[in-house]
Amino acid sequence: MRIHRVHTLNTLQVGQEVMIVDRSAHYLSRVLRVAAGQTIVLFNGDGHDYVAEVIRPGKKQVILSVTSRLPGTAESSLKITVVQAISRGERMDQTLQKCTELGVAAFRPLLSKRVEVRLRAEKYAKRLEHWQRVVISACEQSGRAVVPEVLGPLEFDDWLVMEPAGQRLVLAPGAETSLAGVKLNDVAELVVGPEGGFSDTELELMGSRGIEAVSLGPRVLRTETAAPAAVAVLQALAGDLV
Repeated sequence: MRIHRVHTLNTLQVGQEVMIVDRSAHYLSRVLRVAAGQTIVLFNGDGHDYVAEVIRPGKKQVILSVTSRLPGTAESSLKITVVQAISRGERMDQTLQKCTELGVAAFRPLLSKRVEVRLRAEKYAKRLEHWQRVVISACEQSGRAVVPEVLGPLEFDDWLVMEPAGQRLVLAPGAETSLAGVKLNDVAELVVGPEGGFSDTELELMGSRGIEAVSLGPRVLRTETAAPAAVAVLQALAGDLV
């Protein structure tokens, strides 16, 4: 029988009873239809998995007892932040989902010139909550015990002048340097454009700030394909994918 993994914000300790509520309780009771005595794996992002036994299932809350702590799946030695120009609907969700499965450490939504999604601040707050749920769901499925953070969206100019945490790479069709030939540091920002790509001015500005333009090959990929493909290349170079 498959043992399901469920994320919780609760502090988890062996011997502790945990109350699961809201979306996770609905998932356990209505979707998985858990019963007393069933085993579930919980995680809260601290890098460990926690085996728990269902004590009292219910429609609005599920009570579990934590029985043991296990080491979580190893994280990549390469800390990648995907700086993704915001794409529409399921395209952005797909980028977040697949890049989480591939081991990305964080995401930064970017508002570049050709981004078509422009929302009021309160709308972005709800969108951020949705994006973080997509990431959590991908962690539940992929076995990751560390949850990547979805950072607040930034305008292109504001992001550009930020102090970089590590090397910055921008995907640019036609770039002379191949992504596969890049010498990696331990921390990297991978910058991916919107459906219409970055403007020439934006690419020039990034170049003036030392951001290296790299290519994924002769074909132009969709924005939702480009980031996962590039992350897979970087993780293979770092030895995370074998």
